[in-house]
Amino acid sequence: MGNPKPLTGDSSIADWLADPAGNAILTDMLAQGGQTPDVFKPVRRLAIKRLVKMSRGAFTQEMLDDLVRRVAAGELPEGGGEVAEGGAGAASVETGADTDAAVALREWTERIDQGRFSGRTVIVTGAGSGIGRATASRVAREGGRVIAVDVSQERLDEFATEHSGADIVTLVADITDDAGVARIVEAAGDTIDGLANIAGIMDDMTPVADVTDAVWQRVFRVNVDGTMKLMRAVVPAMLAQGGGSIVNTASEAALRGSAAGVAYTASKHAVVGLTKSSAFMYGPSGVRVNAVAPGPTITNIEASFGSPLGADRIQTAMAVMPDPVEADALAASITFLLSDDGVNVNGVVLASDGGWSAA
Repeated sequence: MGNPKPLTGDSSIADWLADPAGNAILTDMLAQGGQTPDVFKPVRRLAIKRLVKMSRGAFTQEMLDDLVRRVAAGELPEGGGEVAEGGAGAASVETGADTDAAVALREWTERIDQGRFSGRTVIVTGAGSGIGRATASRVAREGGRVIAVDVSQERLDEFATEHSGADIVTLVADITDDAGVARIVEAAGDTIDGLANIAGIMDDMTPVADVTDAVWQRVFRVNVDGTMKLMRAVVPAMLAQGGGSIVNTASEAALRGSAAGVAYTASKHAVVGLTKSSAFMYGPSGVRVNAVAPGPTITNIEASFGSPLGADRIQTAMAVMPDPVEADALAASITFLLSDDGVNVNGVVLASDGGWSAA
């Protein structure tokens, strides 16, 4: 076996944890914040440099550069540092690689298709964070005019600042409110080429015997009513111009019963119904309606457990869940369906889940 490659920002987190020096340095850094390397389990296959973007300021480029410098210089923490449980040989086992012949997984790189959305106006809800933000960003960088909708002005301002020079209209609006929906359509103007219905909320993982009216109604109001209201508002414009594309956000919970609580699961099944019915009704008129069913994705939507039974059952089912991806990977699926690349695709629920639905 040859000498191991030096650790860099392009090395996977698993490689850092498998290396005694890298493990000790990372473990020491995490310990200062009261954490352990267990926090890396969902993202262990990613290059460590991806943490700079994913952490949104908690892990900076300067911190990464310092880690790389320290490991190259052999600067271990005082006392030499300790290899954390699950580090050194275990990381290669977790990634499924043989310790004598580890094969690095190919890393997906976003490839921008310049001009794919030129001359197109696309409404993106939930554009301030997560999948919505990644989708709005990709449409803007591919030449589209984006109506970026969110409930947070601060997040929208930050998004617009990151894309100075792009054709972006930011709008704070509640998609469950008819007046808010009217303002969104007004901001888009006479031509609406695409709608990415991405805004949504999670439930508290409760089964039907435990779900409260408040949770049920809140989840359906956003995930179903909001999705329906925007679809209802944009379809007339799309019919008048001879076509358009709508992409709704379903979920793994739209394909199985083991991914969330009853409210969220039922709401996402309803989104599939909205998608398929509308695709059938309006397909002959040039309006395509599809849905993307995301698997585990790194977003700002956090799951909470309001039921011991729900926690036990859902956490057991999550044992077969693949590693989460960054929102950019979901934006690639959504923009494919939004764009003319999806010309012959209508009424589908595209599972963008790393194979979770095949398990």
